Amino acid sequence: MKKTIIIISCILSLTTIHSCSDYLEPENYSSVAEAQQFDSVSDTFTALVGVYSQLAGDDGYGQRLALIYPHSSDDFRTSGDYNCNDRRGLATFGACPTNTELNKPFLKLYSGIERANLCIKNIPLSPVYKTGSDADKKLMDRYLGEALTLRAQFYYELIRNWGDVPFQDKPSADYDNLYLAKTDRDVIYEKMIADLAQAANLVPWRSEGSTTNARISKGFVKGLRARIALARAGYSLRRNPQQMVKGTNPQTYYQIALDECKDIMNHTGEHSLNPSYEQVFKALHSNSQDTTNEIIFCVGAFGGNARTDSKIGYYNGLKHDDNSSWKGGGGINALPTYFYEFSKYDLRRDMNVGIFKVNNSNQAELVNAISFTDSKYRKSWTNVTGPSQNLAVDWPLLRFSDVLLMFAEADNELHGAPSSDAINAVKAVRNRAYTGNLGQVGTIPTDKNGFFNYLVQERLLELGCEGIRKYDLIRWNLLDAKITETRQKLTAFANGTGQYANVPLNLYYKKSVYDPTKTAQQNINDIDIFFTGGDKSQVFYLPSQDATPAGYTKIAWRAAVLPTYISDPVKGFAQYFQPNKRELLPIYSDIIMSNYNLTQDYGY
Repeated sequence: MKKTIIIISCILSLTTIHSCSDYLEPENYSSVAEAQQFDSVSDTFTALVGVYSQLAGDDGYGQRLALIYPHSSDDFRTSGDYNCNDRRGLATFGACPTNTELNKPFLKLYSGIERANLCIKNIPLSPVYKTGSDADKKLMDRYLGEALTLRAQFYYELIRNWGDVPFQDKPSADYDNLYLAKTDRDVIYEKMIADLAQAANLVPWRSEGSTTNARISKGFVKGLRARIALARAGYSLRRNPQQMVKGTNPQTYYQIALDECKDIMNHTGEHSLNPSYEQVFKALHSNSQDTTNEIIFCVGAFGGNARTDSKIGYYNGLKHDDNSSWKGGGGINALPTYFYEFSKYDLRRDMNVGIFKVNNSNQAELVNAISFTDSKYRKSWTNVTGPSQNLAVDWPLLRFSDVLLMFAEADNELHGAPSSDAINAVKAVRNRAYTGNLGQVGTIPTDKNGFFNYLVQERLLELGCEGIRKYDLIRWNLLDAKITETRQKLTAFANGTGQYANVPLNLYYKKSVYDPTKTAQQNINDIDIFFTGGDKSQVFYLPSQDATPAGYTKIAWRAAVLPTYISDPVKGFAQYFQPNKRELLPIYSDIIMSNYNLTQDYGY
């Protein structure tokens, strides 16, 4: 008898889970014989597209996995007041197991794993390997490598949010019992690292496969292997005992990360730093390649629906008022202290932190310091106007700058101090940020601890709102320390003490016409901010006068940060974080109830 391949679309209508098969073997919407699904190159590609499809949409990297799960840390927070049963519960580390935001992303990741498992099992059995041309066999190899890589990405996302999870490496139909218990994450990591080594021999480089950045190339396979290796080497919250523990044999995994990143770096014609930080992100808004292929892999968004498109730039990003030409943005707020982590010469500052909004008259006007947004995503950079929510903005899963910084980190850990190659990798990232002001780059430390701390800071500045920072801090076991430090900085900011002693209490501005074709820096410079000194760039770094100048509008700057913004049960920053407990999320309660072998750990 022919077995049945289940092409899954569980998230289309699943609202209540009744058994463990609801996530390990979701509802069957379309069934065809396995042998027929993989008996040709074209049919196999169709199955592979079904795996890719589980990356996108509201429950994937079109919203929740990209924009809700990664917050908060020392850069951004989710807007609004705390509720344990919505997105704010996740952002404040106070999510209840009944929070529905925990449900469908978990299911969608397992849906992707099921689809990948079907490909991984059946591609090697395809008759194409017996009767097909060499070119067809090579394509089938590529599809197998892509499926292995996608499965690794799905498991990596599960582990970094939930820790140990049920591990399934074959289709659900091949299991006698689907009530699977959790598997230690290190076991899963080892399998994924081995799978990615295999995939790297099957998937071509970008230029060899004529691959767009929305499809996996060898560069992403290797970059993901490096990323998983660093996670395996680093800290994570363990179940027994319940505490943050560093991975065993870390040097082995630092070496893997170093080797994989170095190989990507050596293939200079495949991926390199784009001279313009801004253009990297503008390309995501038009589903296009950036000129140097710095974006190694992104989740492609399309279709104008909640399953395959994205709300990037609508849910988050620069705020555009409802009656402007572009309604949307504002769901994620940059911390006011994050703005001041950048120097005034750093071109990334105005890309990462939006200090203005677009009002109903399409004018730029300053916002107060607790209403800053993540400015590298903007609905006004798309061709979509009006109230539309799905903008087809792609999500960057890996950039070349991240590869450079991962390489530098692994090099430092392996050698006890950074090599010249590691220093140069960081310098390349840094120099781009200071284009036109290279004299302000500063000195990169050459001792191990100094260089590591420099990397911690540089990743904060380079990778803002790319779904990375919280997970970096967890694998370094710095999340607790950085949350504490950020509260202290916010307090100093509000009081105008320490490094914030000269930050203005209020600012005074005149509205300006917003032009989305101008650079992020030009948008800021176009706003008339009252300043009596000669260097307007100092306006954010020197005290302001008390009286509002004639013709200007007053906006609270330091004055906007009240004690409740820092520490309050409803409005506070990361107020429910507890070390050795809240580094991971609870599993949705109905999923736990559906499987008698699945436990709710970490004190939930």
